Amino acid sequence: MIPHKIPIIDIEPLFASNSDSGSYNKTIKEIAQACRKNGFFYISGHSISGDLQNKLEALSKVFFELPLEEKMKISMQKGGKAWRGYFPIGDELTSGKPDQKEGLYFGSELDSTHPKVKAGIPLHGSNLFPEYPSEMKAFVLEYMSKLEQIGHALMKGISLSVGLEEDFFHRKFTYDPTLLFRIFHYPAQEEASENWGVGEHTDYGLLTILKQDTSGGLQVKSKGQWIDAPPIENTFICNIGDMLDKMTGGLYKSTPHRVRNTSGKGRLSFPFFFDPSFDAEIKKIVTHNPTQDDYQQRWDKEDVHAFGGTYGEYLLQKVGKVFPDLKDGLN
Repeated sequence: MIPHKIPIIDIEPLFASNSDSGSYNKTIKEIAQACRKNGFFYISGHSISGDLQNKLEALSKVFFELPLEEKMKISMQKGGKAWRGYFPIGDELTSGKPDQKEGLYFGSELDSTHPKVKAGIPLHGSNLFPEYPSEMKAFVLEYMSKLEQIGHALMKGISLSVGLEEDFFHRKFTYDPTLLFRIFHYPAQEEASENWGVGEHTDYGLLTILKQDTSGGLQVKSKGQWIDAPPIENTFICNIGDMLDKMTGGLYKSTPHRVRNTSGKGRLSFPFFFDPSFDAEIKKIVTHNPTQDDYQQRWDKEDVHAFGGTYGEYLLQKVGKVFPDLKDGLN
């Protein structure tokens, strides 16, 4: 018996060529049920090797154990408009309150010749990688490449789960997806602490694919109750973002979550955000159900369904609140 309320979905059928199999249809139905019920689900059958996961975790531990002055050599202040690099504990805000975590920000690796970089579009550019451990660059880029494939497969499943063609999202919204990858380190906290590693929030985009270490601490708000989302070996945990909430008219809701690390040791997490293309116009795609406006119950009291424009416009509205000191650099 699994001691939690979040389902585990085998997504291996989404990578197969036979879309008429019973296992394929079962996966689609399970995705639909999970997205309607609580917006979170674990995935197995993802094909990411344990060796790659373990190496990424080991390199991250090495980096976060470095002296602060060494980590600050790749601080986000040096990332400019690309919004990449390291930030120390307390620099990132959630609902205006400092998070109890430090981290590294990565995105698609784009050099100075890329059209979007040449055009000066924010959140596009090259990453900042540490000199030590020197292997981190290769493993981060390999990991991101494999997670991008999973993101496309999952969005195929989500598209089918709402009655659309399997390539609908790829054609309309994720033809050039916004890929953001974070590595977070949460120091141990006291059980009675009033501070959160990261406070209650929802994610901005379509889909988050999270690897977490064995420390635990992630909680999900399901039907008004906070439940634990513990690590399960060789799975990732996925959740819906605000844009999928808007696109489905609230049929699939972005689910609040938070983290407090009371394990007595440092906690590592690896969220990968698979989001719409920066210039994609965000519109409602599920027309058979009325939009469910519940912004008064949202953690931030914002109505995601009222937004009109591109995903890039939505994202830029948000990121300036997370790192206010870096906001001017995005313009």
